Parts: sequence; structure tokens; C-alpha cells
Amino acid sequence: MDFSIQPILETNKVRLIPLQESDFERLYQVASDPLVWEQHPNKNRFQRDIFRNFFDGAMISEGAFIIIDKVSNEVAGSTRFYSYDEDENSIFIGYTFYGRKFWGGQLNPIVKKMMLDYIFQYVDLVKFHVGAENWRSRKAMEKLGAEFKGEVMVAYHGEPTKQNVEFWIKKENWK
Repeated sequence: MDFSIQPILETNKVRLIPLQESDFERLYQVASDPLVWEQHPNKNRFQRDIFRNFFDGAMISEGAFIIIDKVSNEVAGSTRFYSYDEDENSIFIGYTFYGRKFWGGQLNPIVKKMMLDYIFQYVDLVKFHVGAENWRSRKAMEKLGAEFKGEVMVAYHGEPTKQNVEFWIKKENWK
């Protein structure tokens, strides 16, 4: 891999900063709301020890970000690049969550566009895993123009395998 999966990415509205161990408490404040995880496959991530495992997986990935809303200067959530496949020249974007204050606005589309614009300089295909019952995220994928590819089982770091769906965006189809 001749590129970074953890650069600093920024627009006038949002900043993605590489996740650091010192971000745990700030990010847990967002993640501690049970409604944040209501449609996710692992609904108990609001519990501190379960979130700690999620956070540790993010740190191990070396592709995770803390999302800062520049308008309010608040932590909005987290996302990451992961599972780069050199042979396929593909990577995943996912493990994304936002505090409820940031649902339904323009933050997620801005973040995804920023990440896609960056990573398509280096890969030909971006994939997304979405919890099978996560209708908000599935709808967001459709709005982004991602192609539904079917159901898959996914084993998250230190968690049981869960039913997900997979979406793809090819470089040539990205605007």
C-alpha cells in the first residue's frame, strides 16, 4: 500500500482526524447513547466495556478517524478505512456512527464524499458493510449511489458474526 489510510481530511464543515487513544472518552460520550446503536448489528455498543472493544478494533485498524463538526467544534462520531485488498485494489469504508444531533443532516454525505474523493486516488473499488437491519445506513448508501451486492456475514473485532449487507462504489461510477 503506497498511500495512507489515515490522513487528515478536512472541509469548511468537518474535520477527520486520525483516531488516538486519548480520544476514547470524547468518543464514548457520543457512543454511550443506546439509540445510536439501535439499528446496528451490535446493539450493546453503548456499554462502556463493549465500546472499549470497538474502540480497540478501531485503533488496531490504523485507519480510524474521529469526526469533528467544525461548526460546533463537537465530536460528531467516528468512521474508518479498513481491509485494503491489494489484488482487487479495493478498500472498505465503515464502522461509522454519529451522535443523534448529527443524524439526517449533511454531515454524513460530506464525510463520505471527502473519504471517497481521497481514496479513489489510490483504489478502484470501495466497499461498505452495513448491518442488515440498519435502514438509515442502507438508505444513505443508496443516496450515495452505492450498488447493493447482497447479504454477507461479518465478524467484527472481538464480537460475534452478524448479518450484514454489502454495497460497492466503483471509481469509474464516482462523480
